[in-house]
Amino acid sequence: MQKEKAPIGLYFLLIAVMASWGFNVTMTKVLVSYFPTVTMTSFRIFTAAITVIIILFITKKLRLPTKREFGLIFLASIFNIVIHHFFLSNGLKLTTGTNAGLILGSAPIVVAIFSVVFLHERIGAWRALGFLAGIFGVSLVVLSNGTGISGISLGDIDIFIAMASQAFSFIIIKKLAGSMDTGLMTGYMLFLGSVMLFVLSRFMEPGGVSELVAVHSWKLWLLFVVSAVVATAFGNFVYNYAVGKIGPSRSAIFMNFNPLFSLIGALLFLGEAIKIPQLVGFVFIIIGVLLGSGALMDLIYERKKTKVRDPEKLLEKEV
Repeated sequence: MQKEKAPIGLYFLLIAVMASWGFNVTMTKVLVSYFPTVTMTSFRIFTAAITVIIILFITKKLRLPTKREFGLIFLASIFNIVIHHFFLSNGLKLTTGTNAGLILGSAPIVVAIFSVVFLHERIGAWRALGFLAGIFGVSLVVLSNGTGISGISLGDIDIFIAMASQAFSFIIIKKLAGSMDTGLMTGYMLFLGSVMLFVLSRFMEPGGVSELVAVHSWKLWLLFVVSAVVATAFGNFVYNYAVGKIGPSRSAIFMNFNPLFSLIGALLFLGEAIKIPQLVGFVFIIIGVLLGSGALMDLIYERKKTKVRDPEKLLEKEV
């Protein structure tokens, strides 16, 4: 598969998405402490879906999917929304933050493997080196919290299932992106996923809706809206666009930024200190992202193209 050139601005948007997802970890932990988990998650994703659908309606991009598109959207919703969020929320309750961070940090490698197997994508030596650098950086960041690695638990298995299901959904999204606007696809995915999660919540949390509306704290509801609109709606909208534009593996390498922004969130909101090994880990994460995503090569390409287009440079060459 030939590498597709991406606008440099897309890389900065992906970093913004990772910041929203990193901070969303803290927000979600707070929300599940006060709201019924599955019920709250279904309403949060439904709110995100309505946000995306309103934007699509205003921009006149809203349309019904074809039968083929609906089938792929349904599959992507199951893997990206239902399985991912269900096992992630349950796994975070049953394992340590260190274990969860390391498992989620392996997502770029899993996505790369899926891309090779299902999309026949070629991963060159420099990109492979970038994936390894990113994994090493994530390990330094996560393991430097001093808690160490605990034994494998049921929660670890849940986190791995959540990570792998999301990774596989990116393959489906890439296949769908060729025939359907990624924003439209995102809206339908979020909507179907929220409905399926709500049905599931009725069995797992029969009194979930009553517990949800019983919470009267405006601060918690504000946190709920920010999580739904910024992290879920905006995050999924931009990320799915990136998957369609530059492919699953190149987009997934940006996930290595998640632990970085989670730690920054802990520093800003919880007053936790950042240690030297974590700073070193950040450096390896940045190197991994630049190499693994192909962003460094794109920057070099853009720089060379600018020089060639510069009239003064052309004049110098002619002289």
